[in-house]
Amino acid sequence: MDDVKTAKTASPAISPLAGEPIKRADAEKLAGVLKAFADPARLRLLSLIQSAPNGEASVSDLTAPLGLSQPTVSHHLRILTEAGLLERDKRGVWAYYRLVPTAIAAIADLLTPPRKRPTKKTR
Repeated sequence: MDDVKTAKTASPAISPLAGEPIKRADAEKLAGVLKAFADPARLRLLSLIQSAPNGEASVSDLTAPLGLSQPTVSHHLRILTEAGLLERDKRGVWAYYRLVPTAIAAIADLLTPPRKRPTKKTR
């Protein structure tokens, strides 16, 4: 699972659902991010962090709800951070994690067919 680190670069600009062939490099970037999502523990981590007070949590906040050891939770958090889905803020001996909303929104947008995307209303 350590090969997710290639997803840290920006997401591709063209969706695989846009009707145009996606470039190999863009497909590899998107696949890396989706691979980070494709684990039940990581999905739960994203959910737990999003629903935490102030939208952030430390490893110690996450081990009991997940029922996983601290090293395992840290491993999953590292993968999500390297994929660009979480930000890490070190405070003293603790590290706090929060979602990167723009990264999650960009992935959702890439996976939504263009005709299904909400249109921006102008005044």
